[in-house]
Amino acid sequence: MIASHLRLFRATGLIVLMALAGCVTPPPAPVSAPPPPPQEEQQPKPQTAESKRVQAYYAQIQDSLLSRGLMRTDGGSQDAPFTDTMLAENFIRVALFDEYTRSALGPVQRATPSVLRRWEEPVRVSLHFGASVPKERQATDRAMIGSFLKRLQRISGHPILMTDESPNFFIFVVDEDERRAMGPTFSSILPGLSSAELRGVTDMPLSTYCLVYAMSPNGQAAYTRALAVIRAEHPDLMELSCIHEEVTQGLGLANDSPDARPSIFNDDEEFALLTPQDELMLKMLYDPRLRTGMTEAEARPIVYSLATELVGGNS
Repeated sequence: MIASHLRLFRATGLIVLMALAGCVTPPPAPVSAPPPPPQEEQQPKPQTAESKRVQAYYAQIQDSLLSRGLMRTDGGSQDAPFTDTMLAENFIRVALFDEYTRSALGPVQRATPSVLRRWEEPVRVSLHFGASVPKERQATDRAMIGSFLKRLQRISGHPILMTDESPNFFIFVVDEDERRAMGPTFSSILPGLSSAELRGVTDMPLSTYCLVYAMSPNGQAAYTRALAVIRAEHPDLMELSCIHEEVTQGLGLANDSPDARPSIFNDDEEFALLTPQDELMLKMLYDPRLRTGMTEAEARPIVYSLATELVGGNS
């Protein structure tokens, strides 16, 4: 059975969002000075047999999803209308709950109330490619991701830009072999990762399409650092879908809900890209009337007011 691209494990300090499976356990250490951007290989690297196998696997996965009418890119406006009440409740479930709790043995799937988390400082995204990614695709991906970041900034009203100057949100597009060798790089970006969490990135199973880890200082709710890993073996639409979900969830829309429709924050794979409802939830998340760290009880009346402003009265 195919499940969703992304899941969230969120606790004080380390917030972990990943596709399907993963390992997360201990409390993180706070991050001090930003590490230097990892050095990327300059010489093109031929694709290995293992990477080719993974590439063929995901091509089959995408074909299967599309043949069943999933991974839609139309946004659902024709057949999935939503009311202000639906928007408000979906927002509460996506932004104010965790899908997993952390244990000594790893993540446990259990819906758990959380607080509102988002970025307070500008989000500075640094994009890195493995040497296996052709230069032509790097240029295409860079333009695509840059355009998406501008869209997220317009929607949220929060500063989000692509830059290598003091980055705090790192995106890696790497193949199977490259990712397995990047433990030291990932640890330098998020020193709070435990050995189990690090293995969850370097050794992530095929059931994990892509992932993002986000971090906030201990005792605080504002994000300060994030790391996203995208498989270079993905076909175009799966890669774009991962980018949409990973980056947006890394901004604070962190949970999945089976009731959210139309939405990418749902395990059913119906929609591949950010939908109109997702955009409204992101707009709500960064509305100044909400405060970082709010509980559901504190946020609920404001959320309902915002949803009514954006959608109109109940229907």
